[in-house]
Parts: sequence; structure tokens; C-alpha cells
Amino acid sequence: QVQLVESGGGLVQAGGSLTLSCAASLLPFSRYAMGWFRQAPGKEREFVAAISWSGGNTNYVDSVKGRFTISRDNAKNTVYLQMNSLKPEDTAVYYCAARYNTGAEYVYWGQGTQVTVSS
Repeated sequence: QVQLVESGGGLVQAGGSLTLSCAASLLPFSRYAMGWFRQAPGKEREFVAAISWSGGNTNYVDSVKGRFTISRDNAKNTVYLQMNSLKPEDTAVYYCAARYNTGAEYVYWGQGTQVTVSS
């Protein structure tokens, strides 16, 4: 059974930092590109960041560029999202997701972790 389990969410003041982790049971982990998405109350889920299987390619939504960093450790089957200079508008449930390296759609999703940024 494929599982993606996020952790690291919480409550933080504006300007603070959090690091999210996503542990995956996908084998081999290097077969998958990984992404982070978020969904704020009353809004649609949006793409945040993605990383290729090797970690050599990353991309971000414009609103987080320069503040968030996605990374992965294939030996630990884990992907991370380092979030700095957090803003109240970053408040959302954050989800990690996996897609096959040759696929366009994310096929596996975690259950989400709440990030709340207070002003």
C-alpha cells in the first residue's frame, strides 16, 4: 500500500520558519517526481513546489520563490519543504504528492498537514 505521510506543520508567527517532511513508501522512490501543494480555507488546491527524481530540477509557484525550498533524500524516501519568511497568506493544509517520472499527473497524495501563520 502506497503511503505518503506529511509532518512538521504547526502554528508559527509571521516571519518564522517551518520545515515539512513527507515520508513515502513508494519503491523505488527515485521512480517518482515529488510535489507540494496547499489548500487554504475556501480556496482551491494550488501547486507550491516540485522536484525531479534526482533533485536536480525544481520549480515553484511565484508567491513562494525565494522563501521556500524543496529538497529530497532518496536514501530516506523523504521529501522536504523548507519554508522561511512565512506570511499569513501561507496558511493552508499542505499536501505532498508523487507522480511517475514520465507522467504528468500526481497519482499519490498524503493526508495533509496544517500550517497556520499568525500575523
